[in-house]
Amino acid sequence: MTATISEALPGTDAGGNDGHAFLGHPRGLAYLAFTEMWERFSFYGMKALLVLYMVQGLLLPGHIDNIVGISTYRTALEALFGPLSVTGLASLTFGFYTGLVYFTPVLGGLLADRFLGARRTVVIGAALMSIGHFAMAFEQSFLVALLLLVIGSGCLKGNISSQIGHLYPPADVSRRTRAFTIFSTGINIGATIGPLVCGLAAQIYGWDAGFGIAGILMVVATAIYLAGQRHLPDVRPRKQAAEPAPALVKDDWRRIWLLLTVMAISMFQTIAYDQCFNIGMIWINEHVDLTTPIGQVPVAWFTSIDSFASIIAAALLIMFWRWQATRGTEPGDIAKIGIGAAITAASAALLALGAWLSGDGKTSAFIPFLAFSGMGFAFIYYWPPLLALVCRAAPSQINSTMMGLAFSSIFIADIFMGWIGTFYERMSPAAFWSLNVAIAATGALIVATFGRSLDRALRIAFD
Repeated sequence: MTATISEALPGTDAGGNDGHAFLGHPRGLAYLAFTEMWERFSFYGMKALLVLYMVQGLLLPGHIDNIVGISTYRTALEALFGPLSVTGLASLTFGFYTGLVYFTPVLGGLLADRFLGARRTVVIGAALMSIGHFAMAFEQSFLVALLLLVIGSGCLKGNISSQIGHLYPPADVSRRTRAFTIFSTGINIGATIGPLVCGLAAQIYGWDAGFGIAGILMVVATAIYLAGQRHLPDVRPRKQAAEPAPALVKDDWRRIWLLLTVMAISMFQTIAYDQCFNIGMIWINEHVDLTTPIGQVPVAWFTSIDSFASIIAAALLIMFWRWQATRGTEPGDIAKIGIGAAITAASAALLALGAWLSGDGKTSAFIPFLAFSGMGFAFIYYWPPLLALVCRAAPSQINSTMMGLAFSSIFIADIFMGWIGTFYERMSPAAFWSLNVAIAATGALIVATFGRSLDRALRIAFD
């Protein structure tokens, strides 16, 4: 590459502008954060509607046959997983969609690293996602829409994240982690507003209106990214470099395998976390009393709770981690990932408790409110530190690709999440959520047992 992390100088953004123009960070961070904020508005607004849209309308008789390619698609899934009910088909579709959204960044990273560069690849991804969101408004193009969203997200996600890392020198570990936390706050603002707006629009005007609004805001995200081009790091494809990138050496490969191990550990909490947006929507619709002091609320609004909690958590944790850093007690990135897993398990336990206490009746909306809030704190504790760790420790020759692999860990987790969701109809709700508690707790236990060894090995390989 002609531009790498090591070429970003302290106090100067990679676009050559004032390096302290946005909350003490390079101005480029603002454009990347706001682009991702509106992209996440679209993604989470659509995601909040997806499962209920399928089980309450799209996959029912009279609608499912309108979907182009549905027969071949369903046959392929049933060949792997056996006969599927409407709920089972919806769960697997949700799992494969959300999983593939986070797998294709690997391909997007390779495309950026080898051929187009990060900027061009992000623009292509944003355009494809805009078309995909609008295509969701039509039953016939449902599978085509999901495919466009998957490919577009692959081009966009990892490459936007890698550009954040290129704004900072390698030694600026703390500020880079805080930058990813600010970036994640932008994500969570969009993820909070998206389900509220799209969910309300869908409830009042129909599914098409909810999906259409998601498409409009994706166009806004594209416009913001284009407007900020001169402030973004010029990470060009490696084939345009004056000199070939150095070959990976033994320590590089050791870092790669250690980072892959950390990514694998993070998948346990991801399974339980994302299950809230899959079967969680169905469970809330069936077993939660949606009458609140502000009236009957849309089920989709619950997906905004964890995002809003993440915004609060980010502000609190930035101050808390800074306070710990001044005393030399701030946990490392791997330890933070383990803490996030433990909080995820505790949050899933609230859903299990609520399901057990309600029996065959309705549980209070306060239970999922607390549980989803806990998930929001868990997200900030584990996801920004994971991205910061990968961006800092991954070899510069394949930095975008490794960021893509970090996102692809969600792909594997969400495939398992969708498959586990097919068990929902065969288990009591309390047992189902208890299963998710055990899955998340496994990740916390692994970090508690091996976290220090992994951290020490990474330091040795990096030094």
